[in-house]
Amino acid sequence: MDGNSDAEPGAVAEPEPIRVARTLDETGAAPAVTARDVVAWHAPGATLPVDLVALAGQARAFAEGARAEATRKAYGSDWRQFATWCRAAGLASLPAAPETVGLYLTAHAGHLAIATLTRRLSSIAVAHRMAGHPMDTRHPMIRDVMRGLRRAHGVAQDHAEVLTVPLLQRVLATCGGRLIDARDRALLLLAFGAALRRSELVALDHADIAVVPEGLRVTIQRSKSDQEGEGVVLAVGRTGTATCPVAAYDAWLAATGLDEGAVFRGITRHGRIGARLSADAVSEIVQKRAAAAGLEAGLFSGHSMRAGFATSAAQAGIEERVIMRQTRHRSAATVRRYIRHGELFARNLAREVGL
Repeated sequence: MDGNSDAEPGAVAEPEPIRVARTLDETGAAPAVTARDVVAWHAPGATLPVDLVALAGQARAFAEGARAEATRKAYGSDWRQFATWCRAAGLASLPAAPETVGLYLTAHAGHLAIATLTRRLSSIAVAHRMAGHPMDTRHPMIRDVMRGLRRAHGVAQDHAEVLTVPLLQRVLATCGGRLIDARDRALLLLAFGAALRRSELVALDHADIAVVPEGLRVTIQRSKSDQEGEGVVLAVGRTGTATCPVAAYDAWLAATGLDEGAVFRGITRHGRIGARLSADAVSEIVQKRAAAAGLEAGLFSGHSMRAGFATSAAQAGIEERVIMRQTRHRSAATVRRYIRHGELFARNLAREVGL
């Protein structure tokens, strides 16, 4: 949100210190608190301890850490889109009337998924709270619009195609003897065996993986479902097969000679090892390998191995609670979706009825 947004029709101008400290900037975070801002929040004539300025900066840092970086960026982007739409429509974005929010959601219903609209509504509400303006997302002009959109467009989300064991084996068959092949093989098998999110996979350091006789002990320092960093240790056992994740990891270590820092790194076309991979790079690797295996690359993503583990585990008859312990899903409903997917062809009903 830029400095001119307060001039929108119908907007109530906030005192400058409150605007500066509470509104979202381009990164989706609250701008830095200055000494002048802190003074302005105190009664006239109040004495301001020098340390309070430093404390305000620390408080801001803690507040920003309450949400994951990706979430803050998404909220910031969503807010900028909403503010831009409001300016073009001649409507106030802060504070926005419930009718304005309802109109915004309706205007974007034709080309945004319900899940995206739901997130944008959350972003708008968060921006209002940060600016000191309460927003009731249960207001009829918001709640009923969302209900109508869900009924009209449905709430089913697109999901990446799962890499079940047979498909994963096809993808792994594209890996040869180059350094990049060793990396991709280890990356795919470790992501599958530990049911890792792509963000967790690229965050792994060598210190997070212990090789023991039974297999690998993988420590996840922080994750989407563990923003406070309590950490969790996952087991990936040895299988003694051609697709053993432990053997693939050992081969990657032997090929690189590295024993500290990022586990998975970029590799140049000349075979030089670079910096830590990004989460987006994982998706690119999966899609390139899928295409090389003759699969439709666009159906797969960095989530395909994690989803593939859950589905394959369900097909193997592994109990729901055991699957959830490895995937660390908080919602049983999410895991049951994978179980249903895995059981789709458990019985051939068309054949059983005599077709």
